[in-house]
Amino acid sequence: MLDNVVFFLKPKDQVQLLYGMMSIQQGLDAMQEAHYTAMPVINQKGQYLGTLSEGDFLWHHLEHPHDMDLEIEKLIRKDFVPACTIDTNIDDLFQQALDQNFVPIVDDRNIFIGIVTRKSILSYLMQHNGENPKEN
Repeated sequence: MLDNVVFFLKPKDQVQLLYGMMSIQQGLDAMQEAHYTAMPVINQKGQYLGTLSEGDFLWHHLEHPHDMDLEIEKLIRKDFVPACTIDTNIDDLFQQALDQNFVPIVDDRNIFIGIVTRKSILSYLMQHNGENPKEN
C-alpha cells in the first residue's frame, strides 16, 4: 500500500481558498462562486486557520443579521476539519477522511500545502479493487 500523503495531494494552487481577513460577505461570495459547501481558510502567511462551511455563515447570519463586515476567521470553529501533516501515515489519513469530505494538509510550520479529497481516496481504492470509477 502507499506510504505517502503526497500521492493523494491536490496542491494549494488547485484549491479554492478563503482568506481569514475576508469579510463575511466576501467569503459568502467566494463560496457561492466556487459552488462548494466548505472551504479551507488561510491567513496572509499561508497558514491553515480552519475550514468554514455554509452552515457557519448561516448560523452567524441568523444570530447577527446585520454584521456582514466581520472577518471570517472569527467564524472558524476549533477542531472542525483538522489538518494532517505531510508526514501523516496513510491509515490515519484514511481514518480522518471518513469524517470529512477533504483533509487539509500542512507542513511542519502549519503552512497549507493542499488537500486530500475523500473522492481521490475512494477512486484509488476502487481502481485497486478492479473497479473503474468515472473520471470527472
